[in-house]
Amino acid sequence: MTTVNIDAKQVAALREKTGAGMLDCRKALVEANGDLEGAIDILRAKGAASAAKKAGRAANEGVIAQVILSGAKVGLLLEVNCETDFVAKNESFLALTAGWAKTLAENPAADLEPARIEAVTKIGENLQIRRHARIEVSGNGLVAAYIHLGGKIGVLLEVGAGKQDTVNHDAFKQLVRDITLHIAAASPVSIGRDEVAASLVERERAIYAEQTPKDKPAPVIEKIIEGKMSKFYAGVCLLEQPFVKNPEQTIIQLVAEKAKALGDTIEVRRFIRYQVGEEIAS
Repeated sequence: MTTVNIDAKQVAALREKTGAGMLDCRKALVEANGDLEGAIDILRAKGAASAAKKAGRAANEGVIAQVILSGAKVGLLLEVNCETDFVAKNESFLALTAGWAKTLAENPAADLEPARIEAVTKIGENLQIRRHARIEVSGNGLVAAYIHLGGKIGVLLEVGAGKQDTVNHDAFKQLVRDITLHIAAASPVSIGRDEVAASLVERERAIYAEQTPKDKPAPVIEKIIEGKMSKFYAGVCLLEQPFVKNPEQTIIQLVAEKAKALGDTIEVRRFIRYQVGEEIAS
């Protein structure tokens, strides 16, 4: 029998991600042969941890910057990392990152490396332009952005409509603002079920299968798993999530209500949500 050596750093890392007890973490790591992600799944399956809130966070400082160009047809999110929270909150650093965001929005092929090197010399910290995402609206619609927690979370959202008059209506603009705020708070991973990564769906199903009593008939087990998956989708799919301003109403119901009031079709086309230091999905 092979003995798996688990050190204190591995246990501490698992506790940080899951909030589980030290003994449970050590046992899970042994069972997973030292694999951190495997140990997280084991703890979740046993009900010893809820990893959703802490998994995948990195310890980077920085800020999310945004820009919406005139006409609300082009928007961009940018994450820039630095070494300390002191720099991340500095007005000069915030102005610098806002300028970089505007440059990339106007010219996606812009080379910011010379400006980054100059800023490193001036500020005295290692600065990294980690990632950026740009949305350009096609047809009737607009793009909006929302920055939360002093630049730690940023959202970029595109919403379309059948008629340009709808896009110009204040009620439509308010709907878009409300959805950006919701995305920042509720952290969806996709708009609908079809866009959830297959690997994530398989992982959740495996965990729920492990949690389900094995003494029940197969159809009953499958029904239980499907019920849990429905709750999972309601938690990660934007359109199925309860609206943060009115939990009695889902986002899809909110959109349908506004579309009816405006006499048009409204479509949530795409969104991007950045959080400083989070793990970037491959």
